Amino acid sequence: MTEHKTTRRRFLKAVGLGAAALSIDRVSAQDSGSLLSIDPTPRFELSPYLYMQFAEPLGTTDGSVAAAWDFKDDRWREDVVEVTKKLAPPLIRWGGCFSSYYRWKEGVGPRDKRRPMVNLLWGGVEPNQVGTHEFVDFCRRTGAEPLLSVNFESDGRKHWQRTPKGDIRSAGPEEAAEWVAYCNDPANPLRRSHGVDKPYNVRLWQIGNETSYDRRGFDLETAAKKTLDFAKAMRKTDPQIKLIGWGDSGWARRMIEVAGEHLRYIAFHHMFNPDRNVADSPLRGTEYRKDPARTWDHLMRAAAVHEAKIRRMREQVAGLSIPLAMTECHFSLPGRNRCEVLSTWAAGVANARLLNVNERHGDVLKIATLADFCGTRWQVNAIMIPVPGGQSYMMPVALVMALYRRHTGRNAVAVNSRPDDLDVTASRTADRIYLHVVNTSRTRSVTARLLVDGMNITSGRIYEMAGDPEYEVIQTDPHRVKVVEKSLPPGGNWSFPPASVSAVELDIGRA
Repeated sequence: MTEHKTTRRRFLKAVGLGAAALSIDRVSAQDSGSLLSIDPTPRFELSPYLYMQFAEPLGTTDGSVAAAWDFKDDRWREDVVEVTKKLAPPLIRWGGCFSSYYRWKEGVGPRDKRRPMVNLLWGGVEPNQVGTHEFVDFCRRTGAEPLLSVNFESDGRKHWQRTPKGDIRSAGPEEAAEWVAYCNDPANPLRRSHGVDKPYNVRLWQIGNETSYDRRGFDLETAAKKTLDFAKAMRKTDPQIKLIGWGDSGWARRMIEVAGEHLRYIAFHHMFNPDRNVADSPLRGTEYRKDPARTWDHLMRAAAVHEAKIRRMREQVAGLSIPLAMTECHFSLPGRNRCEVLSTWAAGVANARLLNVNERHGDVLKIATLADFCGTRWQVNAIMIPVPGGQSYMMPVALVMALYRRHTGRNAVAVNSRPDDLDVTASRTADRIYLHVVNTSRTRSVTARLLVDGMNITSGRIYEMAGDPEYEVIQTDPHRVKVVEKSLPPGGNWSFPPASVSAVELDIGRA
């Protein structure tokens, strides 16, 4: 047995890739070889919300929402709208920590009468020129559904409940219910007075944001009881809305016991650095440029860290009927706040592996993201916005998300066998099989013979992204890594280039 296979088997054992939830069972070495074999039996439905995005005004830390808005013409920047259409997120969430001191009424009505607010976490002043109407309009223009996070009494954090000047920033169940009515009640007088006759019909709402992460905020029992109060008030206004309650840090089971009758999902977040405890990590500052091979190996570790977090959350909701919503995820590395190592194609490949992890847990994980949505320099942005001018472009994480979004089936199916170095997930819609294939080798192509159990492959297409792992996606050259469509030859043999991410579509018929 080679050292590579020994190491790989230890890795599989460590992260549990042999578990039923992942369905990557390996056949014997004698039979596996270059075989990539799929069992086409549908297993569970994959949610389109696995490719959501998350928008939050990040103040002085990043231009974020403000950079996407054209203040001279009072509209969204067209280049941001167009690149978002290419990204095609099915869902965009408004608010994160920002929601803990956001008063939604300050962001509606005539813009010249809107009240600016101090951005208590991220610094600076938020002018509220982008509010409920503008955010929902952006979602509609780009084909996404909106998800709104309500002010959950500042999540119990006193330092966000009022400003140093005495401005009250906390809001209770009544204000959340009024926001639901503003958005969804066809006859809402306030919205109609603002010139919007038709309701926005916002279906998804989150109660609580990272509530368990700060001991200065609510404890579990208080948060659970207040979640119940918020949920009752909001659903009294509109019983059809779908609510997301906060459940990270061991809170999920108790939250469901107290408020689960009103909740559709349990939320958690994952902001992580796979090398957090590695003293000489290359994933720090500009160290990644010194040893590309070592950097690649460390980036590939991210999948195991991500996997472990989701498994911990699965354990919390085991046996319960409420699925998980990872409404924020930040593959975040120490640097100069400028997307340095995460702008490399190597990071794009690493992010594709994280997407594969999400898919394997798609029986329980129904909402997920991998990045903040847009901005000017934040480490985990999906879309970068050049200022003062220039065309917005997708970062590597967005490139792989856009690829997967367009080539994913309705139901997960099992991968029975695969060659070493290929990380593969599979799904199906009708008579079409979809594969997401990541070649985790930085320097070596991997050839595979594609088979679907009991079926003939009548045709196949490969949508391939490959590039130099060291290539950095920057404004002056943002489009070097692009999708190339190719046809699968007869016999089903295909060579996946090194450091590549591919979506494969196979049309099948009965053998």
